[in-house]
Amino acid sequence: MSFDPVITFGTTAAVALIGWGVSHALDTRPFGLPHQTAVSELVVLGSGSFEHPQAGEFLKGNHPVAAPIVQETMMAPLEIMKYQVSISEYGRCVADGACKPADSRKSGDIPVTGVSHIDAEVYATWLSARTGQAWRLPTDVEWAYAASEKYRGDIEGEGDPNNPAWRWLTRYRLETALGRKPDPEPRAQGSFGTNSKGVADIAGNVWEWTSTCYSHAIIATDGKRIESSIDNCGVHVVEGFHRTYMSNFIRDGKSGGCAVGTPPDNLGFRLVRDRPSPVQVALRRLGFS
Repeated sequence: MSFDPVITFGTTAAVALIGWGVSHALDTRPFGLPHQTAVSELVVLGSGSFEHPQAGEFLKGNHPVAAPIVQETMMAPLEIMKYQVSISEYGRCVADGACKPADSRKSGDIPVTGVSHIDAEVYATWLSARTGQAWRLPTDVEWAYAASEKYRGDIEGEGDPNNPAWRWLTRYRLETALGRKPDPEPRAQGSFGTNSKGVADIAGNVWEWTSTCYSHAIIATDGKRIESSIDNCGVHVVEGFHRTYMSNFIRDGKSGGCAVGTPPDNLGFRLVRDRPSPVQVALRRLGFS
């Protein structure tokens, strides 16, 4: 086979360029951001396992029962915002014309509140486009992992399983016994401290949207298996002082939705950032999206 210097040189150059990109894929420097947009401080959580009560409503023999507890494993590091998205951060998206103004009219480094699940998804899409990185809402499991010792889950209680009102009242009483009182005024970032993993303001007075859909499940008579389940993605899991479920368009937890127990004081969110693979980073450095 004849030697073609043009092809040989082109191939060698391409390999060298890709090699250069991969060699820089593991460093921590920013990689060619489409727009220099300030990004909230992140906490990187290592892999691990923990027990987690599944999200949703569970029935056994047509009677509501407590959520099954399963062993969850986080295989890859999780990058999550240390603080909830602030009013000033969200305001940049509004200024760009991508996000709708939040119901809250405050300013500064206070968590943005008065935002729906739809608003949070729009912000994540906007931030991804502005930074060239992949931002999204955490799943219920990811949020619980980040919450660590501050995670509470659903507030369950005994009562007449055939009487939803009685179950709601029981949960309300249990929550009141835990010392939970209405606290509607959002506070500056960090006001509720950090947990053992360095994540701030978990279970304060801002409940946070997740990407997990509300699920209605039937548990088998053996009490171990889920016989069937239906997801309703018009309603999503909201995490905070306790777990609850809200319709996607709700901006004020006190106005309705599918809340149980005392309603959320405020609705806000924080995001996770998905790590790109070394190949993706190399291609971005070479100008490929």
